[in-house]
Amino acid sequence: MKRRRLLRFVAIGLAIVLLVVLIVPLVIPIPPIPAAATPQELADPDSLFLEIGDLTVHYKRMGEGEPALLLLHGFLASTQSWRRIMPSLAQDATVIAFDRPAFGLTERPLPGSFPQARNPYTTAAQIELIIGLLDQLGIGKTVLVGHSAGGPLAARVALAYPERVEALILIAPAIYTGGGTPTWLKPLLGTPQARRLGPYLVRRFLTGNLDRLVSLAWHDPARFTAADAEAYTRYTRIPDWDRALWEFTLAGGSAFPIERLAELNLPVLVVTGDDDRLVPTADSIRLADALPRATLVVIPACGHVPQEECPEATLAAMADFLTTSIQKR
Repeated sequence: MKRRRLLRFVAIGLAIVLLVVLIVPLVIPIPPIPAAATPQELADPDSLFLEIGDLTVHYKRMGEGEPALLLLHGFLASTQSWRRIMPSLAQDATVIAFDRPAFGLTERPLPGSFPQARNPYTTAAQIELIIGLLDQLGIGKTVLVGHSAGGPLAARVALAYPERVEALILIAPAIYTGGGTPTWLKPLLGTPQARRLGPYLVRRFLTGNLDRLVSLAWHDPARFTAADAEAYTRYTRIPDWDRALWEFTLAGGSAFPIERLAELNLPVLVVTGDDDRLVPTADSIRLADALPRATLVVIPACGHVPQEECPEATLAAMADFLTTSIQKR
């Protein structure tokens, strides 16, 4: 009798916990985005917008002539991550940077506004978006420059469209460390409860831990200025940026196919800082060894964002590579 009563209490307790888990995330108040603003209101004087398929894409363009460089930023970044090197690169080339879906000022559609088969946050959709951007801008072949998570994306474009990629410049590329959200976790993150509460928790974490993130990404966090902080946080004023980031995480693709590295038989520059703690320096060295035609540059006293923390050394490495490896037509 006592055991039956105990089991009943346990069952009631578990039922209460389950109801709390299922219901509370759906009813708990979620504060609106502080000081909300539209992408157009946050745009820079040199910001440009282009319709590619169903998506309004924000990009910047500098310089003219060949080669044409297309810059792909990493996770949580935007066109702003290239601001220290883009003007110098544009002195001898056409340079284009754009905000990938879920980042910067590019449109952030949410489920319900697109069919699942055309989810703009998938890797496949991003590859096609890059080709669509090149087509609309009249660029036949390009040098793809990818930083961090933009590195494996650049490499995937080169594998899918080798005729469109002249060379790769991979800066702290997350080839071995990337992989997206584990498949087993996606069903949980895709529940109505997680889709409602999760983005708010992400919002609180990212906006409240900038100093910690900088300390991980930069060799010398003292180099991170107030202007840098503004560049990284300005887009958190866009409505639903947190929900779009959640959808991007859910759509995250599989790990890069390491077995296909040998197919990247084109000039590749791999740039890394000697103190990269997010994409370990050893991984970039390993990648350069695995590629058929790679050049490796390790920048001393530099962390995960060489184009921001060590722009002069990054520019020097890129200029030398473009001069020696890319034949101007």
